Amino acid sequence: MNDVDEVLEALTSEQYVAERSLGVAVHLALEMGKPLFLEGEAGVGKTEVAKVLASILETPLIRLQCYEGLDVGHAVYEWDYPRQMLAIRLIEARGEGTHADVTDIMSRDYLIARPLLQAVEATAKGQRPVLLIDELDRADEEFEAYLLEMLSDFQVTIPEIGTIAAEHPPVVILTSNRTREIHDALKRRCIYHWIDYPDFDREVQIVLRKIPDVPTELAADLARAMEKLRSMDLFKPPGVAETLDWAAALGVLGAQRLSPELADDTLGVILKYQEDIERLRAGGVEQLLAPAG
Repeated sequence: MNDVDEVLEALTSEQYVAERSLGVAVHLALEMGKPLFLEGEAGVGKTEVAKVLASILETPLIRLQCYEGLDVGHAVYEWDYPRQMLAIRLIEARGEGTHADVTDIMSRDYLIARPLLQAVEATAKGQRPVLLIDELDRADEEFEAYLLEMLSDFQVTIPEIGTIAAEHPPVVILTSNRTREIHDALKRRCIYHWIDYPDFDREVQIVLRKIPDVPTELAADLARAMEKLRSMDLFKPPGVAETLDWAAALGVLGAQRLSPELADDTLGVILKYQEDIERLRAGGVEQLLAPAG
């Protein structure tokens, strides 16, 4: 992909409707070999960027899902203890155990590679995998500090083995729902882009591309309803993922347009907190279908 237009065309070919600014960010990240840091509300398509890029580049997608308490053992590597214990028992059974035998069980053969090491080692096979570090804001700051070091040199140090370095940087996508702020030091190493909710026209396009069987009028009804929902003071506003779920659910029900009754019956598809459902119903579900004005 030689320029921004080619990036946008490639994204569109994978049914990802992107703003030009995102195409610019993706192009720069690919050409400069820098990680792409995507922030935005949940469900706006951040994770999908990594999936689509892996498909476009025809390369493996390696995903690290972040969570509280994530450590090196789950993100980088861990030892295969059952295999090591079995090897020790075999050595003991032969009665020929030597220091070299014990050292051998601390070799790469007894190591389980987790996503970060998988990405580094994949480059030695001539690949440039897409490494997705998803929802970094869920991880602890200690892991973020480790990640900062790893992304600086794209190498992993294992005390018993040594340093394993990437032959060239993988394509790295980091995402955050901004439940906490990510340190500036990490952001400075990345191309940053904020993915916002789509406007009306783009959301209609997204629905029609992702779920082609949806009538155009229904796609417009859903995009209009979502605009209004996101302007309300909800605990958890619905994202594009919920729009697509809603369209699919209404397709199952055979709907051609969105009526107040259908909207009320299917609120559980798009709103995940009872307080939000009650707040919407208190003002009248029909407000979602009112013409923009």
